[in-house]
Amino acid sequence: MISIDRPTADLGDVRVTNRAAVLRHVRRHAPCSRADVAAHTGLNKATVSSLVAELIEHGLLRETGLTENRVGRPATMLVLDGSRYVGLGLRVGADELVAVAAGPGGDPVLTWRRAFPAATAGPEETVKALAALVRRAVTRIGADRTVLGLTVAVPGLVDPDGDVPAAPALGWRGVPLAASVRRALRDPGFPVAVDTEANLAVLAERRHGPYAATTDLVHLTGGPAIGAGLISGGRLLRGGRGFAGDVGHLPLAADGPACDCGRRGCLTALLGVDAVIRRLLPDAGPVTDHLPEIERIRALARAGDEPVRTGLTEMGRLLGQAVSVLSGLLDPEVVVVGGHLAALAPWLLPAAHAELAARTPVPPGVRLEASTLGSAAGALGGATAAMATVEAGRLPAG
Repeated sequence: MISIDRPTADLGDVRVTNRAAVLRHVRRHAPCSRADVAAHTGLNKATVSSLVAELIEHGLLRETGLTENRVGRPATMLVLDGSRYVGLGLRVGADELVAVAAGPGGDPVLTWRRAFPAATAGPEETVKALAALVRRAVTRIGADRTVLGLTVAVPGLVDPDGDVPAAPALGWRGVPLAASVRRALRDPGFPVAVDTEANLAVLAERRHGPYAATTDLVHLTGGPAIGAGLISGGRLLRGGRGFAGDVGHLPLAADGPACDCGRRGCLTALLGVDAVIRRLLPDAGPVTDHLPEIERIRALARAGDEPVRTGLTEMGRLLGQAVSVLSGLLDPEVVVVGGHLAALAPWLLPAAHAELAARTPVPPGVRLEASTLGSAAGALGGATAAMATVEAGRLPAG
């Protein structure tokens, strides 16, 4: 309903909403015509033409050729225009920093991984490294593209102000990360936000992964800590304080290994990347970069190493047990595992599927799959989140 007391503001809000509807349709169905947009959004053709002209002018849509596979005259087709704007996402891992810049369509303009010991470097040095990576990325993006925002993914709890109350995988407590990054960048001219790695990874899955049409989706992060990004009814579940999805301390084995929280047998203590390496590579010693050790485990598993394969099967059963709990609570259509869990999926998932099937009372139950987005999922989700204002129908400034 449009209020007669504030017609200008309300009509403006309607236009913003309609603009978002046009962008959303083109993103999902490109290439498509103006008539296609009108037919599927319910907007009249004149409104669609006006909105499309505006979006083309601001570099968010572009025309691409004609199609004759239709009744009547050929139609000019529309696609998203990723040439002018990008969102920037950074992921802080215990042993790495990942940067992704992506446009409206989600195609990465750049993807970088830098080994970095964030877990031992501390918040101050990590912020310096993040700022240096942002400056380098902005330089590489160049003057022809505008960065609309930056979102940093962190494996821990994040409050609405961008502060990190706790990130055990990094050894952080009470870190004002968003404010610190803004200060290090000296007011960069674009918004800076922080969110949990799990939330941003599930956003990337929902937008760019094979399950983009899934309205009820869970992404389990792999890393020193296990977190869950939760999409329910097409919306991200954050909880009352923004801490939803902190599943790393889900108890699975009362006699399991000790967890940093003081209890035993938590999901992170059993399936976190450090726990996996300790169990399967007892000779590994202190690990500062997890990727080579996970590759070593993969090589041993491919070669048929019996202790490694047995350990992965047992871990797969635990993964299936954890997913069955999430399935009972949330009833997702798909649970996607990322990080080292995705890298080890060929050996984890068969046992996990069997355990899940045995514990699921109503077939066919939830699908359990490996992410295809790799370690960049959180950073890609950050880049996507940085575009959120534009995707919601607000035109870029300038």
